[in-house]
Amino acid sequence: MTISISSQPSRIAIIRARWHADIVDRSVDSFIAEWQTTEGASPIDIFDVPGALEIPLHAQTLARNGRYSAIVATAFVVDGGIYRHEFVANTVLDAMMRVQLDTGVPVLSAVLTPHHFQESEAHIQFFKEHFIIKGREVASACRHILTERAKLLPSVTV
Repeated sequence: MTISISSQPSRIAIIRARWHADIVDRSVDSFIAEWQTTEGASPIDIFDVPGALEIPLHAQTLARNGRYSAIVATAFVVDGGIYRHEFVANTVLDAMMRVQLDTGVPVLSAVLTPHHFQESEAHIQFFKEHFIIKGREVASACRHILTERAKLLPSVTV
């Protein structure tokens, strides 16, 4: 079998929840910075959704349109006192997994759920810095999975 790796750059979609945008946007910024260190100006399209629960349907729509080599989702799911935030996070991650398995398009997660979060300056600063790290990590994971898939699937763009 011959594997042909496209010379076209990968097109990446980032879906970001707008709850706690000041924190979530840190992962987007660091993803883009990290991605561009090796991938240059390959296209990255950013899509906004209200919250984490809207991510899976948006990811499914993007995956089915065939334009994207990978989809990255980022959100900050915290305990707001109304419901158990772990249930929201589990639902979102399960649905994202189903999207990637059903469509064959990698859906990577920077959807984070802390055990405890208070709207204090110390917590906000900690999670802003943590999301910077997670953005870099998901960029590295994205690069890695696309490279590995290109070895397996002749039509995957790297």
